Amino acid sequence: MKIALFPGSFDPITIAHVDILKRSLPLFDKVVVGIGLNSSKQSFLSAEKREEIVKKVFVNEPKVEVQLYEGLTVDFCRKINAQYMVRGIRSVGDFEYERAIAQINQTMMPEMETIFILSKPEYSAISSTIVRDILRNNGDVSQFLPKDAIAFL
Repeated sequence: MKIALFPGSFDPITIAHVDILKRSLPLFDKVVVGIGLNSSKQSFLSAEKREEIVKKVFVNEPKVEVQLYEGLTVDFCRKINAQYMVRGIRSVGDFEYERAIAQINQTMMPEMETIFILSKPEYSAISSTIVRDILRNNGDVSQFLPKDAIAFL
């Protein structure tokens, strides 16, 4: 069984995340959305709320599973038997950052491959960081989030 991990904070999940995940599904038997918990980061939404939102967004997709995790992403890959990691790339800056992480992960877990999926041009400016800033300033984020996520905010 080909299992992939799509890790991130998903704080909140955006239409860009959804697009990358949906485009990755034909490649794998199962994709685990791993919501990473980082105690040094100030989260906008609680981990439980993020998990609830992502589960709602993918409720009709049997190949998607959602789990919270702490610690090293490669350790979580081992725990769930993921041989692949899916990462979205929006820009050259993203590529450089993700390439370095992928190479370190490959050193730590040689049997795991990172798969980069390029963002569609119309989604390349969308990030959770920008969406959080809009939310904090009472702006309308409806065009950046999946419909099923909006009710939770």
